[in-house]
Amino acid sequence: MTIDWGIIFESVPLLGQGVVVTLQVSALAAVLGLALGVVLGLGSLSHSRPVRWLVAAYVDFIRGTPLLIQIFLVFFALPILGIRFDEFWAGVVALSLNSAAFVAEVVRGGVGSIERGQSEAATAIGMRHRQILVHILLPQAYRQMVPPLTNELISLVKNSSLLSVISVYELTRAGQAIISVHFVPFEIYTLLALYYYVLIKVLSWLSGRLERKLPTW
Repeated sequence: MTIDWGIIFESVPLLGQGVVVTLQVSALAAVLGLALGVVLGLGSLSHSRPVRWLVAAYVDFIRGTPLLIQIFLVFFALPILGIRFDEFWAGVVALSLNSAAFVAEVVRGGVGSIERGQSEAATAIGMRHRQILVHILLPQAYRQMVPPLTNELISLVKNSSLLSVISVYELTRAGQAIISVHFVPFEIYTLLALYYYVLIKVLSWLSGRLERKLPTW
């Protein structure tokens, strides 16, 4: 088998454009997913049974259905209800909603791992349940949540490749466009794998540095 090095060198800057979109989508989805996930995670610890049930139902649905189907629901089904997004924002919304469910479980587990005596002590001095969650438990739990949140971010970056099915010009879609013109799947898919590998390694390295710099309690 002969490797077409010329098309590889030509494709590097073209795939770089896809990397930019992948990072944009992933960053936006990570921020929105984290914000919504924290709210859902705290909701799962609420004293209100309906709130806990709604959060559990949402998490169960997201975790129990393929992300690809969720992307199709956002992009193709929501317009029937009058809610329309272009390809880019449909991808961001779908990834955010998916990520939020997993972040909610991370938050629930992280807060739940804090010693129960601290909640009891806070209750004894008159703090309300919401105040205990926000001011006592969550600040102590965030260090333990960094590794699983990093794993979720890594999954988010890799899952962004599914957005190629709705024509978001992210990294995978950029590679598919090159293959459709030059018919060099081996070279391009290998190059795509290397791009994703480097992105994930950089994220893992940054996470490790962040975790080491976090204060211990």
